[in-house]
Amino acid sequence: MARITKAQVEHVAELARLSFSEEEIGAFTKDLADIIDFAEQLNELDTDGIEETTHVLEMSNVLREDIVRESISREEALKNAPDQRDGQVKVPKIIES
Repeated sequence: MARITKAQVEHVAELARLSFSEEEIGAFTKDLADIIDFAEQLNELDTDGIEETTHVLEMSNVLREDIVRESISREEALKNAPDQRDGQVKVPKIIES
């Protein structure tokens, strides 16, 4: 795999809306290249005959049964709402027009 370039680091920083000094860009370029080089070493391992796993330990999710039951009424749910209108909780507007 090609080494990561300074331009690629600058592009990703721009996408993430981050600003870095030239010194920081240089450091990130080197650090990311080192990380990629280390990850590429894994391609050298012989994994034939190794069973694929999602976790190193035997695990399973312990979930409760999904049982349908009555929920609280709308009035009960709105009882402590600081502001309500037409059976719904009224919240402050956060998106400007």
